[in-house]
Amino acid sequence: MSDDNSSSDCRIPLRNLVNLVQCVRDRVKDGESNESHGDFNLPNFWETLAQAAKSTSQEATKLSLAFSKPPLPSEQDAEKMAESFQKSILALSTVYMWFPKSQGMTLRRIIRDATAQVLEGVVQLIDVILSTPLQSLSQEQLTSTGSVWSSCDQFAHLPKDNQAAVLSLLTSHIAVVKDAIEEMEQAQTEALDPFSDVLDDEDLDSRGNRDTYWSESDRQLMAPCRGLMKASAACLRKLTAAVKSNGNVNSSETIAQLDDLADITKDISPSVDDLALSLYPPMDYSGVQQNACKVAGVLVKVLEITRASHVCLEADQSWVEFLSGAVDHNLQKVGALAQGCG
Repeated sequence: MSDDNSSSDCRIPLRNLVNLVQCVRDRVKDGESNESHGDFNLPNFWETLAQAAKSTSQEATKLSLAFSKPPLPSEQDAEKMAESFQKSILALSTVYMWFPKSQGMTLRRIIRDATAQVLEGVVQLIDVILSTPLQSLSQEQLTSTGSVWSSCDQFAHLPKDNQAAVLSLLTSHIAVVKDAIEEMEQAQTEALDPFSDVLDDEDLDSRGNRDTYWSESDRQLMAPCRGLMKASAACLRKLTAAVKSNGNVNSSETIAQLDDLADITKDISPSVDDLALSLYPPMDYSGVQQNACKVAGVLVKVLEITRASHVCLEADQSWVEFLSGAVDHNLQKVGALAQGCG
């Protein structure tokens, strides 16, 4: 058999494998979990998932090495490697599908995304092997192999229950809102012209357009808007502390309440970003007011759901009430100033 034919033949199992992995990846992204009948053992789930991820990582290494130097594997050997890789892929996806929704949708989505990332990495690795000259180890192949290793390793660092999963999301939301507040405050304090750092000196000299500056009435309107943004950050910080101290995963009800908190808080940072963007000149007061209402509406829902959940103890009622009052106060000020200046 010629080298060309041998090369062509050993690619066939890889093409079949990549088609299967793509199907498994799509099923993981869109499929439903297999609800467990009886007790679900969470520690056993994590142990089995870690073993499946380790096996997938090892199979990726074996395949990458086999197609990185001569002699190329025979079609029979390539078929064996593909079958072994297929088993590890199916095991990984099957273990993920064991995870029931009742253990937490927030955690399930995190595990789903991590599993899908592994499968996507495997698809990319096989595509690289198929599209580059065989018997050579390209930088792209090294990178793709490393990507599979990294995505498999991340399972060890995922949150292990729904409380930890919700905490990880809340922490990420805090960082985004904090950045939006700091960016807005920096733009206000550093220069009268928020666009001076993105325009040439010639443009600055020749331009007298007040639409790139904040007027005094603009700045007055910005104050309660910043108040809403700071209330958003405070709400996320307080809720994070409450979930950390009081959250539990001892029942399907408390797990579902944590999911509700995760679902509603995801709207905070996008609404804060929209409000911050609308504050740049030229300022459309009606648009600012509309975005302020969106922020306030989200915060009201977050505080209502928090108040009704198990994470809100009697001692937490005071900050919930305080923030509710702060949201209402700032929203009223935005409305009055927007109407008076518009």
